[in-house]
Amino acid sequence: MLRISHYLRALAGQSPPPRTSLPGSKQAPVVIWNLLRRCNLTCKHCYATSADSVFRDELDTAAALAVIDDLHEAGVKVLILSGGEPLLRDDLFQLSAYARARGFFVALSTNGTLISESNIEQIAAANFDYVGVSIDGLEETHDAFRQLVGSYASSMHGIALCRQRGIRVGLRTTLTQENHAQLPQLLDLMREYDVQKFYLSHLNYSGRGKRSRQLDAHQQMSRDAMTLIFERAWADIQAGSLSDFVSGNNDADAILLLQWVHRHLPEHYPQLEHMLHAWGGNASGSGIANIDNTGEVHPDTYWWQHSVGNVRKTPFRTLWLDEPDPLLQQLRQHPRAIGGRCSQCRWLDICNGNTRTRAWAEGDLWGQDPGCYLSDEEIGVRPQSNLICVQS
Repeated sequence: MLRISHYLRALAGQSPPPRTSLPGSKQAPVVIWNLLRRCNLTCKHCYATSADSVFRDELDTAAALAVIDDLHEAGVKVLILSGGEPLLRDDLFQLSAYARARGFFVALSTNGTLISESNIEQIAAANFDYVGVSIDGLEETHDAFRQLVGSYASSMHGIALCRQRGIRVGLRTTLTQENHAQLPQLLDLMREYDVQKFYLSHLNYSGRGKRSRQLDAHQQMSRDAMTLIFERAWADIQAGSLSDFVSGNNDADAILLLQWVHRHLPEHYPQLEHMLHAWGGNASGSGIANIDNTGEVHPDTYWWQHSVGNVRKTPFRTLWLDEPDPLLQQLRQHPRAIGGRCSQCRWLDICNGNTRTRAWAEGDLWGQDPGCYLSDEEIGVRPQSNLICVQS
């Protein structure tokens, strides 16, 4: 995850640089926890391949409370409650209250359709540190992507209810060919609904997202989208706004931000380059962990094809910190041993090989990330077409 506003705000002298820990260092991760797999929507890009049905062998309340204790003992500080749709879980508020009592930063990741007058007071009383609501385009596009007519209106109504109760809210958008042209209007929704945060996710080829990768935004679309976000973030900082722009699932965004600063704020280029080296890029398997609905632990939410163990059987600290499996050890190398053009990239220390699940979907886990939109010239790789083979 690239905290765009935090870095730009540091350059503007309005805040200290974000605290970072290089991928691969021994640390307790941010944990994204899929409390259940059931969902009232069937989104085209769902990494969990959720559906509106009950899934077997999910953690019950007692087991889930034990997991919270387990994570606390492992030193985890940030817990993101996700799904499926977490508001479909009857004990959600019991679990979130217990986690907050244990000192966690607790965020709720929801599609927003189930936030209504009937439960908004309970949501407000839960005192979530952050509620992220997924919006994947304007009304027609969003409803088509979420495969439910009326889902956009329900989600936006839920956002409005949250803001009326003073709950910190963020919009979460996955960039695709179908919605990239609507990004300016989506960003305008922040002001219209008084939303504090915007998270742009690049499409990751996992779950239904793997089957929908033909919808992935083309390289120039991704670049244009990120440039717009940089401009909005900087304009807000200049205006004194406390908005927060973040991107995820494409660590090439950091290099594009560095280029943007070189063009527009050249005096700050060395400072940003230093901060981005300290950040270190993709943190799957080190700074980010995922626990699925059955207790299986994964390097992140897009790695459900690989489990490093189950918290029902083994403490999280053992799985993650004390006895990490070989894949976690490989992911924690910095920089990672990546093939293809990534192996020659001058920015490998910053991006750390980008997102491995996209490479895995293309057939080579340690190959180049097909989602990287940087040119050979930008990364310092000599194009193969320019190499001349001289035979003797």
